[in-house]
Amino acid sequence: MRIGFFVNDVQKELSHYTTNGLALAAIGRDHEAWVMGVDDLIYDEDDKVKAVARHVPKKKYKSSEAYLKDLKSKQARVEEITLDDLDVLFLRFDPAREPESRHWARRVGIDFGRAAMRNGVLVLNDPNGLSHARNKLYFQLFPQNVRPKTIITRNREHIKAFASKRKGFIILKPLQGFGGKGIFKVRSTETSNLNQIIDVLSDGGYIVAQEYIEEASKGDTRLFLVNGQPLRFKGKYAAFRRIIAAEHGMPPTASFERAELTDEILEIAEVVRPKLIRDGIFFARLDIVGNKLMEINVFTAGGLDLARSFEGPNFCQAIVGALERKIEYIKFSRRSFDNLEMATM
Repeated sequence: MRIGFFVNDVQKELSHYTTNGLALAAIGRDHEAWVMGVDDLIYDEDDKVKAVARHVPKKKYKSSEAYLKDLKSKQARVEEITLDDLDVLFLRFDPAREPESRHWARRVGIDFGRAAMRNGVLVLNDPNGLSHARNKLYFQLFPQNVRPKTIITRNREHIKAFASKRKGFIILKPLQGFGGKGIFKVRSTETSNLNQIIDVLSDGGYIVAQEYIEEASKGDTRLFLVNGQPLRFKGKYAAFRRIIAAEHGMPPTASFERAELTDEILEIAEVVRPKLIRDGIFFARLDIVGNKLMEINVFTAGGLDLARSFEGPNFCQAIVGALERKIEYIKFSRRSFDNLEMATM
């Protein structure tokens, strides 16, 4: 099996990134794992999608650190490959990592991914599904009972009316924001502060006003899904818990621990499953606070190394195994399924 991993910038990859764990698992199972970045794509005159991609020189590696060192080195195989010749193109780029000066780069993977899949390459997550998920309005399309109360508007009075119904704090953030930028936690009764934040955010477009979930101070649970189902391998769920500690006058710090998955958490996964399948989201991560879903990461769901450190199994092996089964299905069916169907089959 030939797998291509599309990332923002190969040279800026870090060893703990989930993408490197997936590539390491793939080559360990005798597959090819080509890695390419946003600047490496080519749409050729013959209507083929190509890329200047990198592949490690060895067949086996004992660690992600050793793998990534070789991938970035002069010893790496650097070739112009045709994406049509891949079995799978795994889109693992994060739009939030691209600055405003490179705003064009935030959707180049989606656009080139669409072009590649029309020639038979299995592209994951489905590019059309990712296109829908490019701003926070996508999150509002999931069932209301698992989401915090939210309004999206540019109307100051609507936001103030929303705040007046809440006790304690509310969250304000830009609809088109990336990477956690421009997020404000404000006390609902602080009218002056509220006005100032609305003025700042409205310059950038629509504003998301959201109820503050008190359990957020205790951290969140992060659960991985594959094919719309919680990822479970060797009897263990791929999940971990993140704890945020904030000391006065100091930037908040994060620590991690083993997650205790409750029936409520698993029920949230079940509630969001139909839409993820409908959108062709093969691999995703749910961030859950209390009994509410706070975020769905469908671009660069990361942290499988943390899940492994607490649970034991190498969950990347399970994901590569799922890809192997998809390619077998394609061979048996002679490609009678479209990309959207195969993405979560």
